[in-house]
Parts: sequence; structure tokens; C-alpha cells
Amino acid sequence: MKTKLHLPELFGSQVFNEGTMKERLSSASYGAWKRCVTEGTSLDISTANEIAEAMKQWAVERGATHFTHWFQPMTGVTAEKHDSFISPAGGGKIIMEFSGKELVRGEPDASSFPSGGLRATFEARGYTAWDPTSFAFIKEDSLCIPTIFCSYSGHALDKKTPLLRSMDEVSRQAIRILRLFGDTETKRVTAQVGPEQEYFLIDKELYRQRRDLQMTGRTLFGAKPPRGQELEDHYFGAIKPRVAAYMKDLDETLWALGVLSKTKHNEVAPSQHEMAPIYSDANTACDHNQLAMEMMKKVADRHGLVCLLHEKPFAGVNGSGKHDNWSLGTDTGHNLFKPGSTPSQNARFLLFLSAFIKGVDEYQDFLRTTVATAGNDHRLGAQEAPPAVLSIFLGDELNAVVESIIHDTHYTDAEKKMLKVGVDVLPAIRQDNTDRNRTSPMAFTGNKFEFRMPGSSLSVSGPNIALNTIMAEELEQFADILEKSTDFQADLHHLVKKTLTEHQRIIFNGNGYDGAWLQEAEKRGLCNLKSTADALPAYIAPKNIDLFVKHGIYTEAEVRARYEIHVENYATVISIEAKTMIDMIRHDILPAVSRYAADLCARADSKKRMDIPCAYETGTAKDVATITDGLMEQCRVLASDLEKMPAGPEEAMRYCHDTLIPDMDKARASADALEVLTAADYWPMPVYSQLLFSV
Repeated sequence: MKTKLHLPELFGSQVFNEGTMKERLSSASYGAWKRCVTEGTSLDISTANEIAEAMKQWAVERGATHFTHWFQPMTGVTAEKHDSFISPAGGGKIIMEFSGKELVRGEPDASSFPSGGLRATFEARGYTAWDPTSFAFIKEDSLCIPTIFCSYSGHALDKKTPLLRSMDEVSRQAIRILRLFGDTETKRVTAQVGPEQEYFLIDKELYRQRRDLQMTGRTLFGAKPPRGQELEDHYFGAIKPRVAAYMKDLDETLWALGVLSKTKHNEVAPSQHEMAPIYSDANTACDHNQLAMEMMKKVADRHGLVCLLHEKPFAGVNGSGKHDNWSLGTDTGHNLFKPGSTPSQNARFLLFLSAFIKGVDEYQDFLRTTVATAGNDHRLGAQEAPPAVLSIFLGDELNAVVESIIHDTHYTDAEKKMLKVGVDVLPAIRQDNTDRNRTSPMAFTGNKFEFRMPGSSLSVSGPNIALNTIMAEELEQFADILEKSTDFQADLHHLVKKTLTEHQRIIFNGNGYDGAWLQEAEKRGLCNLKSTADALPAYIAPKNIDLFVKHGIYTEAEVRARYEIHVENYATVISIEAKTMIDMIRHDILPAVSRYAADLCARADSKKRMDIPCAYETGTAKDVATITDGLMEQCRVLASDLEKMPAGPEEAMRYCHDTLIPDMDKARASADALEVLTAADYWPMPVYSQLLFSV
């Protein structure tokens, strides 16, 4: 008989959450922790010791033997160093100990993590510090304590620290605006995030036969199969039993860890799927997405599968993104991007909307850099994902409201009235007020914005740090103006109208895939940073550095460090792909097709001696030989060009884009042509039809 799942009991069972704290801590310590989270007060050592002891007892009861400070270095993944709870007690015995000092601070070796020059290689020290706003959890018999990570000199070496800074800053500036509208109750405004996660599942045994997948996460070779996604029968289709079992296991694993996994379905491409969570605060959402990506891979392994999170593991079918749904919510329960039912709520919504539109327009180049990776370059603009040009989709109804304000024209509704910000009540704007625009990089979807450019393997911290900081900048500018106002309603209307008029170029409600849009975007003066090599220099543009330094999100050194890390990562990824391609051509493809051609020639000779026609053998052998010679030369050129890689990181990045990638494209075209010609028994690796349709 099937055991019934008690979801309320399962959810968060591996998390030292607020309910558990309330049960296990004294009221004084619980109150101190609560004030630390809500008001930013510090914890004294006695409180930290009590929390640590309660954490340890709770974790040990659940089988944990170790603890680790779980942090997010600038590798894009998580890191952890595990220490056991054991401490010698004399007489060859041990006791289980965990102190407040161990809870609050750790000292993992920082020397091998990327730092972009923030610390010398010989400086090994790095420090982790407990993030009390993110709950500890048990994973694989270890108590995981979410922490920030900084250098000996105090520089942020992680993705969590600047995210927390940006959340504090956008809250501060948003509250200034709310006070102008008479809101005296809200104490904090929180960035809310829901990152949808796309992924591929393939059979583990086939994965092990593809060195390119193992080394790079994507297939460097692969001819288009007879069937791909043309029938559109996979999208939202019935989930296959093996995948369904995986999804069930994944859900239960994530639920136990407190991850709000909500939606699961088949995506467009064969073997492609999606998991979407319920929204939470940006810090928790980023932690949970990192945890979800880790669990996706580990759960897949239990089912004889491999989860691929690369943005484009297979050419010719849709790649995988990570749509970042972003909004702002108050601690009193109001979504600041939801149009209200009174003039003051409408005006507040339009002001926040105007700030967002202005910010995306002014910092479109930096937003593009936050999603710039070698993997995502294969996806953006590929008729399956947003183009590399930033634009905002508002939908028909909201766009009509904006146009009415800009042009002082009558809004076309039953009353045909002219809208005045702060005076008129907006007509009800439905959450799904128009057909969703899947080609838009930044789409308004009723009460939030969906940033659709991030790639599936990306940490969503970067995009959300940028969105928070950009919004904080625009709200600060608005507050500076309106706090001096002597006629609030008139000045509010003027500010909204002026902002929308000056930044309407970023609004586009049409087809982003249409080539005419790229021409129109150029006329509007919008950025079209097509590749990572084109985009990353904007990371250190003076206006962008000034933005983050001004709001205390990064120091200039921290901005430049991240730029250097991204530049080096791009060149490293491309060079690894080039080396893997050379290795596979030389050791797998060329020997295989050479054997095939030789066997064809031998069969042709045999047929000729018996006076039997051999057009297939001779013709195919000739075609294979011709392409093989071409591939051998292309491989030689690629290897030669790889040896000429410039030493400077920026020069290397540009060289990879301009020289190595075209070399690789040529070699792939020849290899894929050989795959089409070569008999299946000879081809040295599983092909797309096997990889995409075997699960």
C-alpha cells in the first residue's frame, strides 16, 4: 500500500526555521534573534551560544554529525567546509559541541576562490559570517549555516553580501517614497523574487559516452536529428514515468529543505523541463535557487539520469533560461507594483513604475552584463529567448495608460477621461491584461517584472543586485525632488509625465524576434550588446561603477574584481571547449570516420573484383575522405590559434570571441556533416536522437 505523504509535516522538516527557534529558544534569545533580523541589531555572545546549542541539538536529533558554513563564492556555485561536532572529553571519549563563536564566524581557506585581485594568492584567509536572515538546514548529515564570505581586509568575496546590501538600500529609498504618500506604518520594503528554472534530463549512461558534456556541459558536436521540437508535442505534454519519478523525488527533497517548489512541467524541447517556486524575499530566493540546482543534479543521479543546466546543451532546439520574477513588497502586505483601487495607490504604483522604466533605460547596459556568459551567448536572440537588446513590455492596457499620461490624451475607457496622476482612479488593470510576450527581455506581468534574459546555470544574485540598486537610485532621485515639493499632486504628475516621456524608448510591446525591431532599437539609441565580449566592458563603465559605489553595494575595487572574474571565466570556458573539441576530433571522430572510409573502400574493391556496382561505397568514401581532410585541417588551425591566446584577460576574451569561436564553428560543421554520412556502428558517441529521446 502506498504511503500517504503528509506535506505539511515534510515541508521544512530539515530546516531550523522560525517555528523551531520559537520552540527551542528562550523567549529572550528568540526576541533577540527576531530584532536582529527585523531591525539589524547585533547578537551578544550568550544569545549566539544558546542559538548554537539549540541548532546542534536539533541537527544531531536528525542524524547530523557535522556543520558547515554554506556560502556563495564568486564561482557561481556554493562552497562548504565540513567540521564534525565532536570534541574530546578525556578517557578516549567525545562530546558533541557547537559554540556561538563557531556559529557566527568561520575561517575557510580563501586562496583558491576567484577574487579578481582583491587578495594576493598567498593570502589564504577568508572569513564567513552567519546570515541570521537565512535559515540553517540539514543536507547530507551536515548542518548548513548560510553565511557571507569576505576577505581578510573586509572585501566581499561572495554574491550574498552585495545582495543583502542592495536589499537594505532599496528598502531605505522605497520607504522615503512611501512616507510621502502618508504611509507611516511600513518599516521595511523587501525585494521579492521567484526564479523559474529550466533544465534538461538525459540518461546517465549516454552522458558518460559524451566527453563534451562531461567537460563543458554542452554538446560540441551533434547533427540535427530527424525530429526535434517541430511537432510542439513536448511542451506541457504528459510527463513520462521516469521523469515523473524524478520530479516527485525532487519536490520532496526540496520541500524538506524549505524550498517552495510549486510548478513542474515539460518545456518546449525534447527532454527539457521546468521547476518554478513560489515567490520569497530575494535573499531566500537566491539561496534556494542555488540549493535547487544542486539537488536537481543529485536527485537525477539517484534515478540514473543527468540534469543539464547549461543554457544550450543541444544545438537546434531551445536552450534553457531562468526567468527572474522581481517585485517590491512592504512588511504590511502591499505589492508596490500592483495598481490599487484608490487615487493614492494608483499614483504610488505609477511612480514606482516610472522609476523602474527610467532605471532600466539608464542602466540597460549593466543589466545586460549581469546575464553575460559564454553559455548564454548561444541562447540570447536565438528565436527562443529574448534578444540581447533590453526593452520593457507593459501590455496593451498599461501601455495605453502610459501613453495617456505622456501625451495628455484621454484614456480610452468607458469614461474617456484624461488621467491625472494622484487624482484619478485608474481603471482596473488585470494581472494578465494581454497576451504574454515571450520575446520581451523585461515583461510586466500584472504585479511584477519578469526578467527573461538570465541563463539557466546563472546565480540570480547578480541580476537582483542590479535591479535592487537601480531601483534604489531612481527612488532616491524621486524622493529628493518630491520631499522639497510645495504642491505634491502637481509635482508628482509632472515628475511621472517627464520620466515616462524621456524614457519611453525602452518600452516595446511588439515582436522582439523581428529583425525590424533591432533596426528600430538602433534608431532609439538602445544598446545591442550581442555577445559577452561586447557586453562585459560595460561592467566598469564610470556611470555603473558610480552607481554601486554611491549606494554602498560595492567598492570600486569590488566592481573591478567582478569584472575581471567574468572576463577570465569567459576566456577559460571557451578555451576548455576548444581543447575538448580538439581532443574529441583527434581521438574519437577522425579515427572512427577513417575506419569507416577504409571499410567502404575495401568493400568497393571487393565488389569491383566481382564486377558488382559500388557507387554507394565509392561515392560515400570520397565524400567522407574530403570532409575528413577538411576537419583535420580545421582542427590543426584551431589548435594553432589556441596556442596564440593572448596573455591579457581582456585581449584573451576578445580573441576567443573573434578567432576561437569561428574556428570551432567551422570544425563543428564538418564533424556534423561526417556524422550524417557515417554508419551508426562507427560513430564514436551517442547522437542527438538518442540523447533527446531516450528518457
